[in-house]
Amino acid sequence: MMKETSRKRRHHLRVPVLPEEKIHIEQQAKQAGMSVARYLREVGQGYQIKGVTDYQRVRELARINGDLGRLGGLLKLWLTDDVRTAAFSPETIHRLLARIEATQDQMTLVMRTIVRPQADQ
Repeated sequence: MMKETSRKRRHHLRVPVLPEEKIHIEQQAKQAGMSVARYLREVGQGYQIKGVTDYQRVRELARINGDLGRLGGLLKLWLTDDVRTAAFSPETIHRLLARIEATQDQMTLVMRTIVRPQADQ
């Protein structure tokens, strides 16, 4: 039995649309990262279309997540009374906690730009 993706599609559907409908459909397909044909095929079969996330923002989230991991590691060392953190003053720990909070806020802002449409911001 052949895979669905390797089978040749031989039947075509013709759907008349207005110029503004054509533009809208093309924009929706592009936003979903699909060709117009694939977009219409999936919508026509009842699939829920999800947009493609901006890879630049995903990389930024990964970087921020790494920062949080490193900051959390420092805090963990301090909490376990590790010898390497014996010289940490309470002020240093407060700055570390503030940095963690600021980094979480930064991550939240980036996530909002991904999740919310531009018009809602």
